[in-house]
Amino acid sequence: MSNKKPRVVITRKLPDAIETRMMELFDVQLNLDDTPMSNAELIEAMKTADVLVPTLTDTIDLGILSQAGPELRLIANYGAGVDHIDLATARQRGITVTNTPDVLTEDTADMTMALILAVPRRLSEGERAMRSQNWTGWSPTWMLGHRIFGKRLGIIGMGRIGQAVARRARGFGLSVHYHNRHQLHEDIENELEATYWESLDQMLARMDIISINCPHTPGTYHLLSARRLKLLQPHTFIVNTARGEIVDENALTRMLRAGELAGAGLDVFEHEPAVNPKLLELDNVVLLPHMGSATVEGRIDMGEKVLINIKTYADGHKPPDRVLGDIA
Repeated sequence: MSNKKPRVVITRKLPDAIETRMMELFDVQLNLDDTPMSNAELIEAMKTADVLVPTLTDTIDLGILSQAGPELRLIANYGAGVDHIDLATARQRGITVTNTPDVLTEDTADMTMALILAVPRRLSEGERAMRSQNWTGWSPTWMLGHRIFGKRLGIIGMGRIGQAVARRARGFGLSVHYHNRHQLHEDIENELEATYWESLDQMLARMDIISINCPHTPGTYHLLSARRLKLLQPHTFIVNTARGEIVDENALTRMLRAGELAGAGLDVFEHEPAVNPKLLELDNVVLLPHMGSATVEGRIDMGEKVLINIKTYADGHKPPDRVLGDIA
């Protein structure tokens, strides 16, 4: 890039402190009302931008990228996941893609653990009963949930977030099991007291709680398919704070309605922001609006990473959080 300030288009409203710093450093187009940009607006913005700062609500596919202007050389994603960006096309067009890894690990693990507690103990049901004024007093047999101490937790995806969940789970007396593309080093396994399962099918059939913590890729789309969901025992709970596309949501909903699964805690959905209306009818699910990483600290940390990635690139260096390198 030249010595002039790079033209940066930000697709959503970011924390004020981040937007202010952006304005100081770059030539910035903000989205002050936070309305998601349409495809036409994205295309128009990318015709003049040097840098695009999208979020997971923006689909940067072949049709969008093919109409980007020649000046666009960096997509500095505000978020860790990049499944909404056509990385292959970006590579072909010589566009560097960066993300914001690591900063959301603890926040997402906290939310995962909250759901692991909330679903078996029926916290949402109890809260709804209080708000509807249906509580008539304590009873020895009313609103009985299930103890999680001593239960087996199966973690799908043992990266940073999966390991952070495992550390929390140990504190609650859960037995930690995991399936991952590669087995962890023995030292990490010993620290987490985690049991590795090479076969996902075999692990699913033996767990009391399943936590999904892997990224959404073509290889993990419907990783929990209807067939795999059938392997779970009827007393099993599922928690998903990763991506909705990893689970066959229709099959999951059918099984929850039929009592073939004990319950689910879902922070993500297959067709966000749409939610299967039949899920909304169920008492044995806790539904959250994709808020696993929604902390003030986390959002600011994400913005700081975006700033560093853009500034480093503008200064002629390789950004620290590249998903794709420069292509000549």
